Amino acid sequence: MTLEERWHPLRNEWVVISSNRSNRPWLGETVDGLSSTTPEYLDDCYLCPTNTRVSGNTNPPYHSVFVFDNDHPCVSPTAPNVEPSPHPIFRNRKADGVARVVCYTPRHDLTLAELPKTNVVDLLTVLQQQYRELGARPGVNHVLMFENKGDVVGVSNPHPHCQIYATNFVFRTIEVEAQAAAHHYATNKRALFADIIDAELQDGRRILTTSAESASFVPYFARYPYETYIAPRESHASIADLSAGELGDLAETLLKTLARLDNLWRMSFPYVMVLHQAPIDGKAHNGFHFHIQIHPPLRKPGLLKYLAGPEIGGGNFLNDTAPEEKAAELRAVSDVHYRAGQP
Repeated sequence: MTLEERWHPLRNEWVVISSNRSNRPWLGETVDGLSSTTPEYLDDCYLCPTNTRVSGNTNPPYHSVFVFDNDHPCVSPTAPNVEPSPHPIFRNRKADGVARVVCYTPRHDLTLAELPKTNVVDLLTVLQQQYRELGARPGVNHVLMFENKGDVVGVSNPHPHCQIYATNFVFRTIEVEAQAAAHHYATNKRALFADIIDAELQDGRRILTTSAESASFVPYFARYPYETYIAPRESHASIADLSAGELGDLAETLLKTLARLDNLWRMSFPYVMVLHQAPIDGKAHNGFHFHIQIHPPLRKPGLLKYLAGPEIGGGNFLNDTAPEEKAAELRAVSDVHYRAGQP
């Protein structure tokens, strides 16, 4: 049993680890995490090739990665001007920026975990290009790339895709992380996340996959059960700075990690996956280390990790599982996807 508080150095906050609560009686709602069989193509899917989207635009007959401006953007370069707030305590401005959708593949029935490595390398290469293009736009201070996967995290379309928000502000999590990284670098002249990787490699209990240039692990301070980080070993501010060799290595580590998650319960594991990249707001951001965070919402088959009093009300996470135990479960399964080779 683990019952302790662990410091989250990237967020400057405590996480309560209480594995004694993982088997407490549960009478609340459960979710069906199993995915039904889907075809390769759906004529009413707005992300499948040659289909017409709600905007009236028609998708090309694409064969690889396909990127387009979101038809329902949360930020836009054509956002209308807003009326000034009537009171100085309230501040507002127009939602200026760019929102895009990135389809991984024309196949409606696949997930990122099931794609060939070459396809994942192509995807990461496109994300590099998108970061460089969007980051060079005037007024863009941050490029957030993320994938929401699974009904339980509110995905509106199961076709494999991620989204990009290029915004005039820095998302709060990244802002806090950049501040923590800069403070650590000023004190130690080393990247904070690089020190975290070294510490995880020395400990070894939470490591999932390692290679010459990248690693994945359940962090010591995990807030979610099965929360996983994937990162190059070399410190880079963003995905744009990775070499071709690092990109290929990262793609393989990402695939092996996602396969373990799916293999654990032989299902398409839902998650929120976010690429953590340094802001591009003109500041130095010394010591920032690009990495990928995966936050799966399930703590058991069909049972969600609900955010409740401690998380929503108190602002600190309570993890009902021990990161060491969850990492051991994931290491015990194969890193070759259970559906590999199926038609």
